[in-house]
Amino acid sequence: MARNKDAMVLLIDVSPSMHKALPEIEKVCSMLIEKKLIYNKYDEVGVVLFGTEDTENELTTEVGGYEHVVVLQNIKVVDGHLVETLQQLPRGTHAGDFLDAIIVGLDMLIKKYGETYKGKKRLCLLTNAQFPTKFPQEGTKEEQVTTIAGHMSKHGMRMESIVVRGKLTGEADKNIMDENDNLLGIFSKKTCAKLVHVESPTSLLGALRTRKISPVTIFRGDLELSPKMKIKVWVYKKTSEEKFPTLKKYSEKAPPTDRFATHEVKVDFEYKSVEDPSKVVPPDQRIKGYRYGPQVIPISSAEWDAVKFKPEKSVKLLGFSDAKNIMRHYYMKDVNIFIPEPGNRRAILAVSALARAMKDMNKVAILRCVWRQGQGNVVVGVLTPNVSDNDNIPDSFYFNVLPFAEDVREFQFPSFSNFPESWQPSEQQQEAADDLVKMLDLAPPGKEEALLPSLTPNPVLERFYRHLELKSRQPDAVVPPLDETLRTITEPDKELVSQNKSIIDVFHSRFELKENPKLKKSSRRFLRDKPSGSKEVEDHLSITDGPNKVEKIGDATPVQDFEAMISRRDSPKWVGKAIKDMKNKIHDLVEDSYEGDNYSKALECLIVLRKGCILEQEPKEFNDFLRNLCKFCEEKALGSFCGFLASKELTLISKREAIDSEVTDDEAKSFLVKSEPKLEAMIE
Repeated sequence: MARNKDAMVLLIDVSPSMHKALPEIEKVCSMLIEKKLIYNKYDEVGVVLFGTEDTENELTTEVGGYEHVVVLQNIKVVDGHLVETLQQLPRGTHAGDFLDAIIVGLDMLIKKYGETYKGKKRLCLLTNAQFPTKFPQEGTKEEQVTTIAGHMSKHGMRMESIVVRGKLTGEADKNIMDENDNLLGIFSKKTCAKLVHVESPTSLLGALRTRKISPVTIFRGDLELSPKMKIKVWVYKKTSEEKFPTLKKYSEKAPPTDRFATHEVKVDFEYKSVEDPSKVVPPDQRIKGYRYGPQVIPISSAEWDAVKFKPEKSVKLLGFSDAKNIMRHYYMKDVNIFIPEPGNRRAILAVSALARAMKDMNKVAILRCVWRQGQGNVVVGVLTPNVSDNDNIPDSFYFNVLPFAEDVREFQFPSFSNFPESWQPSEQQQEAADDLVKMLDLAPPGKEEALLPSLTPNPVLERFYRHLELKSRQPDAVVPPLDETLRTITEPDKELVSQNKSIIDVFHSRFELKENPKLKKSSRRFLRDKPSGSKEVEDHLSITDGPNKVEKIGDATPVQDFEAMISRRDSPKWVGKAIKDMKNKIHDLVEDSYEGDNYSKALECLIVLRKGCILEQEPKEFNDFLRNLCKFCEEKALGSFCGFLASKELTLISKREAIDSEVTDDEAKSFLVKSEPKLEAMIE
C-alpha cells in the first residue's frame, strides 16, 4: 500500500438505541465512499457493525468473545457496491460494546498491513455510547483502554470517535454515558484520537471528514524579527475554500467496442490574421498587447519578465499595532497558521513568548511575506496570537492578508445615530427587534450550537456528490429534491419559527410596511408648497440610488442631478463634488436673481442640500455655507433672499438632526430671526 493511500475501518453501532440515527449515518458513510471514488479511488475501507443479532469476526473464532460484532466488509479498495451496502445497514437487536468493535477493527488493520508499516491507518467509531462495556478479565476498563491505545500508537493508527446524542438517540442512563465518555477521552489523551459529540443530523453530516486533505506547508523558513533575530517557522493553510471537482470534457466519438478508449477531448487553439483569415500566425510572431487609452501597447514576454517584481523569499516583521486598529473587514483570502518548526525547542519557546506577550498587550504584528522564490507579488498581512489551552499543542499565530489601497472599496453610509429622532426606532420597536434576535440565537444556553463551521458541510457540494453517485447507477436519473438535512442549513428552522410565531408577529406589527407611491406632483412644486421642517418633506424628499451616472449639476434639473450624484457609490469623490457643485449653483442663482425670480429655485436647492448633508454626516458644510450665503446677501444688498428663507423656516442643521453638528436647537431656530433686523435696517 502506498503512503498516500488511506486505510480505514468504519465501526458503526446498529444497536436498538441507534435506529433513529441510522438513516443519517447511512447518508454520511455512503457520502464518505462517494468522495473517495472521486478524489482517492485507491483508498481501502472495511466496515464493522456492532450491536447486531449475529456474530461474525475472526477474533470470535480464534479466541472467543466479541459477540454481536459483524465484519460487514473486509478491508478492500472502495467501489460502488460499498456505497449501496452502506445505504442499507441492517438494524441490530442487542446492546453494542464499542470496545469490542475497536479491538476487532484494530485486529483487521494489523493483519492486513503488518506491524511495521507506518502509513495512514485509522478507525472511525460512530456510536451513542449508551450501553455499558463489558468488564475485562484482568484489570479495570481504564487499564484496558490504555492498553488498546498503546497498540494503536505502536502501529501508527488514528481514531475518530463520533458520539451521537440528543434528538438523534433519546434518553439513557447518565452514569453509563459519563463512564463511556471518560473511556473515549482516554484514547484522546493516550494516542492520536479525536472525540466529537453531535446532537443534530447537520452536525453528524459534518463531523465525519469525508475527504482528508494532507497538510502542505506554503512556507518553511525564518520569521525575521530583525536582521539578528529570527525564528524558524512553518506556515500551513488553516482554511481554504473547497471547490467543485474538476469536470473533464468527454467525447462519444470513440467506438463502443473499444474498451480502452479514454474519451478524452483535446483542445487546440489557432491564431489567424485579420487581413488574411486563412493564414495561421505562429507563436514566434505573436505578442501580447495592453490597452492604454485609445492605443494598444505591445509588450514582449522578455520585457514583461523584466518588469515583474521579483522579491526574495522571506517573512519579515514590519511592526506591531493595537488589535483594535485592524478591522475584521480588512481580512482577505484564506487564513494561514504559523507554527514553530516541529522539534525545535528554541523556536517553540520563542513563538510562545512572542504570542503570549502580544496577547497580554492586545497587539498584532504586521508582516511582509514572500512565500516562495520567484513569487510575483508581495503579501502584507496581520499576525494574531493563538495561545493554546492544551499542554500538548504549542502556541501559534493566525495570519490574514491585508488589503492594499487598490483593494479597498469605499462605500459611505450614514450612521443611524445621526438621523433625526423621528427616524429612530421607538422603545416598542427596539424591544420587538431584541426579542427577534434572542429567538434566533444559534447558541442557546444548554444546547449544542447550531451551524458550527467545523460541523456544517457545504450543502451545494453535498448535493452535487449525491447526484453524481446517483447518475453513476442511473444515467437517466433526474435531479432529486433537496435533502431535509441539507435544507436545515439553507433555511430557518421550521420548528423554531413555529414555536416563536408570536414574537415574529409582534415584530411584523411594530414595523408596518407601506407602499411608497410615485408622486404625481413634481418635487419642485411639492417643496415649494411645504415648509422645510415639515414631516411631509422628511418623508418624501429622500435621496435614492438613480440609474443615471450624473457627473455634474445642470441648470435644468439641479435637484435631481444632486440627488443622483450624491447617491453614487462607485467612488467616494461624488459626495464632496455634489455638495460643492450645489453650493456653486445656489450662489449663482441668488447672485443672478432679478427681483427674486430665482429665489424659489434656490430654496429647492438649499432644501435638498440640507437633506443631503444630514444623510452624509456633513452638517458643517451646510451650516457654514448658509452663514456665508447670508453674509454675501448682506454685502450685495440681496437681503430680501434671507427674509425669504426666514419666511420658509429654513434653519441651520442642529445637533438633534446630525450628531456631528455644533449647533444647538435654539441656535438653529434663531439664526435667521437674528438676521432679519439687520436686513430691514439695510433696506431702510
